[in-house]
Amino acid sequence: MFFSFDGIDGVGKTTQIERFCAWLAAQGHTVVTCRDPGSTPLGETLRDVLLHSGDDRPIGRRAEMLLYMAARAQLVDDVIRPALDAGSVVVSDRYLLANLAYQAHAGGLPREAVASVGAVATDGVAPAAVMLLDLSPAAAERRMGDERDRMERSGAEYRERLRQGFLEEARKAPDVIHVVDASPPVDEVHARIVEIAQRVLDHAAAR
Repeated sequence: MFFSFDGIDGVGKTTQIERFCAWLAAQGHTVVTCRDPGSTPLGETLRDVLLHSGDDRPIGRRAEMLLYMAARAQLVDDVIRPALDAGSVVVSDRYLLANLAYQAHAGGLPREAVASVGAVATDGVAPAAVMLLDLSPAAAERRMGDERDRMERSGAEYRERLRQGFLEEARKAPDVIHVVDASPPVDEVHARIVEIAQRVLDHAAAR
């Protein structure tokens, strides 16, 4: 079983992923976590390029998208597919949905072009459920620290386009992309995620 978490920066993904993985482990599941980009030597190198490039190393949107896809292809081959084949539950911090939101909806690249490259990069490996944590950009920014990576430094207008892109993708695939209000207290958000995940797990077990 494969779960991914997504949303604009500052929605609380890290906290909710930690709690969710602890819950899965308590249910007896073997859990493998990863981050996209990252979790492989190539992925971590590309992550540093993508998130920490400065004005001396500008990255265009198409190049940005392709670097993310390269990192994801390696992640699928080295981490996600082997873990799924072994019967583990995989939980990823971001996945293909992020590119559709960041580079297509917010960045201006053709949505179908990004999706087509994503299909090659993922080689058919897709989450059974995506937990889309939703929060207004203003509220999310208040949660963020002072040190921010290249993507987190994007302006308010970009972040609003990003949020709306995520929500539009959720409307297209409501059976897979589950919008979770990230504004309540942490425990309430976690309870909602567990409720969704339990339904997904029960459905898979009944098949």
